[in-house]
Order: sequence, then structure tokens, then C-alpha cells
Amino acid sequence: MIKLIYGPKGAGKTKQLIQDANANAQNAKGLSVFITDTKRYMYDLAREVRFIDVTDWNVTGEDALCGFVKGIAACNSDNENIYIDGIARISGKDLKELAGIFYMLDKISNDNGITFTVTCSCAKEELPDFVAKYA
Repeated sequence: MIKLIYGPKGAGKTKQLIQDANANAQNAKGLSVFITDTKRYMYDLAREVRFIDVTDWNVTGEDALCGFVKGIAACNSDNENIYIDGIARISGKDLKELAGIFYMLDKISNDNGITFTVTCSCAKEELPDFVAKYA
């Protein structure tokens, strides 16, 4: 399953993502991972949520992000929730160019039972069709 948190810049998407991650971590049977490109929110997350700043791993671009997420999914069969804050920002592309990433997330989710929650800086009416189905 892919969940989407969308809205304009400054609308509180990251705050909502952190709240969801913290709430789910209390009842999760598996692991939760929070992926972003800044350390700004590191201390806002519950200890049970694995925090990863992709800049520590030199993840830049769509292909690198896809490989990184696949590696996280592959390294532990207990992953239950993966949160990605600012998928377009991390990939360095516009949201409308990220069909491949969303296809990959959907496949990983279906094959492994992982729930992905992703933030996108975009108004609902501007979401591409391949993303809007998750809104």
C-alpha cells in the first residue's frame, strides 16, 4: 500500500508524516524507516523509527533513490512501514517524472507487505494520474 501526503510547501506535510510514523511505531510488529534528506527532524521521531538521511549515503537522483529503497526492503524482512519525506526533492525531479519510482514502490509493497507513506509538494488537482490514485 502507498499512502500519499500532499499539499503546498509549508502546509505541514512533514509534521503529519512524523506524527504518523510515531503513532504507527507504537503498535508496529515490524520495523519502521523514515527516509529524508535532512537531519532537521531526527529528534522528532520515536526511537523505534529508524531515521535515515540520504545525504549521509550520497543518494542523489531517481535511480539512486530506487536502489536505496530496494536495499532497505531487501535487507530486512521485518520492514512494515517506510516513510519518504520529499520524494521529488530527493530524486531531483518533478513529481510528474516519477512514474517509475511509484511503480517500484507499488511492486515492493505488494510483494513484501510494506506500507509506504510519501510526501509530495503538490495540490491535489495537480497530482499526476499515477500518483493521484494513492491520494
